[in-house]
Order: sequence, then structure tokens, then C-alpha cells
Amino acid sequence: MTVVNTEEFNANQKKYFDMAVNEQIFIKRGKNIFIITRVEDDEEEEEDDELELAKERKNSDGKFMETADFIRYLRK
Repeated sequence: MTVVNTEEFNANQKKYFDMAVNEQIFIKRGKNIFIITRVEDDEEEEEDDELELAKERKNSDGKFMETADFIRYLRK
């Protein structure tokens, strides 16, 4: 685990992306902390599934359903 500020990260992005292959990189910006971590191949497939679910959330008018309606749709 490595923690850097935004200035250090911006100055050495390649270094931190290379490090992120083996460890998590935390970037602190004010009160916020962001994490850079490597995504495994199977997680990419899960993201594709989530994208498909998001597309299904649109109703026939092309507008997104309310969350409660979408949950009822998924339970069918």
C-alpha cells in the first residue's frame, strides 16, 4: 500500500500505475482518498454484466426506471 498526494501522483503517473499492478495506490486530495488498483479479468466480465443491467433499467420510453421499479423488474 502506497499513499501519495495528487502532485506526486501527477508528476509520476507511470511509476504509480506500474506499482498498481502489485499493490493498491491511495491518492489523497484534500479530505478525499482515491484508490488505484488493478482489475482482474473476471471483474471486467462482472462490469460488462452490470452495464447490461444498467441498459435494461431503461423503460420503453428510453428513460430510466425508478430504483424500486427496477428491483421489482429484476425479481421477476
